[in-house]
This record gives sequence, structure tokens and C-alpha cells, in this order.
Amino acid sequence: MGPLALVGSGEYTPAMLEVEAGLIAGRPPRYVQIPTAASAEGPERLAYWVQLGQAQAARLGVEAVPLVVRTREEAADPTIVAQVAGAGLIYLSGGNPTLLARVLRDTPLWSAIVAEWQAGAALAGCSAGAMAMAALVPDLREPGHPGEPGLGLLPHIRVLPHFDRMLDWVPDVLTRPYYRADGGHLVGIDEDTAIVGGPETFTVAGRQSAWLLRDGRRHEYKPGEQLTLAR
Repeated sequence: MGPLALVGSGEYTPAMLEVEAGLIAGRPPRYVQIPTAASAEGPERLAYWVQLGQAQAARLGVEAVPLVVRTREEAADPTIVAQVAGAGLIYLSGGNPTLLARVLRDTPLWSAIVAEWQAGAALAGCSAGAMAMAALVPDLREPGHPGEPGLGLLPHIRVLPHFDRMLDWVPDVLTRPYYRADGGHLVGIDEDTAIVGGPETFTVAGRQSAWLLRDGRRHEYKPGEQLTLAR
């Protein structure tokens, strides 16, 4: 399997260039970028993500392969699915995690992504992309919503992205049932920061820290430090 990266924020930006360079190093120079999580925000926002990804690929000196997938029908389109083949890095960018999970879950596109990762491609998810890899994805915008089944790749991990700002945006987030549930590791990942490796042992990379939230305490892991999230 290739490496995994769960990212708090900053996909396709100069701040995360070193992380993305490390993910694709030694792999085919083909960078598949999937902005599905932002697909409900309109064509201008999708175009923004495509252009941002293309700019990062240019900085890395690799081919950008943007896959604008907005529906489950598109996620089953053989022409789209075929473009995942030969990827060195596949990236699920930010937006709405429940929408991302709903569109990709149990589709030919997601199966192709997992197959490429198992064959050695790197797989990254930023913010919504990181949250969607869990077994269940909470709806941070609607606290009464039960959430959405996730992509299930990392059922033992629950991610709080933008962690250095999240508690200002959603002060009660850690008291919500999803984040108080037993049976999984709750990890806060600051902006412009990633945990890389997996599926169990990760190394912190980027500008800030990752946090393991357990028993009402926060355990900080700084860049270069490892954390183990056993299944």
C-alpha cells in the first residue's frame, strides 16, 4: 500500500508543497485531484479548486489530472474511472464531507482509488477528504443530523480538521455524540498540517501540530513526531 495523508487544511498551497512532494516522490508523476466535496458550491468554486490543484502540480513538475465528479452517476462513468489508473498521488480536497462520502461511497471510482492505493499510490484527504475516510461522517453544519456513512477506509480514526480554529467555529463540537463515542481514535489536525503514513502509524508534517484527544485531554504531536492509532 502507498502512504496515506490526513490533512487539516492547505491542500494545493505552497504551505503544503513539501508534504505533497514527499507523497508523490518515487511514484508516477500523475497527480489525480478530486474536488467532489466542493461540488455543491457551484462551477466557479469547482474551477477554483481545479486551478489551485493545477498550479500545485506545476510547482511539483507533475501532471495534474482533475476529476470533477459531482454525482454518483459520474463516479460510475468508465471514462472518469479509467483516469485514476497510473496515479502517483490521489487527493480528495475540502468542502462538505457528508456530500463527498455520499457521492463516492461504494462506487466504481472509489473502488479504483482504493485499488491504486493498494498498488502503491499515495492517497490524501484534506479537511472534508480526511473526515470522509472514516466509517461515519458527522454533519458539523447540522448538529441534529445523525451523519452519513463514510468511505470506511479508516474506521478506527475520526478527524477534526482545522483544529486550531475548529473550537472557535463550533465550540460544542467535542461534546457532540459522534466525538464522544468510544471505539475510535479522535485526532485533531491543525491547519497547514498533516499526519502521513498509516493505516496505524503516522508522522506529523507541516506547519503546526496534531492532537490525540482522549479521556478529556489533548496530547500534542509536533512535526516529525509519530503517533500510533491502532485498529
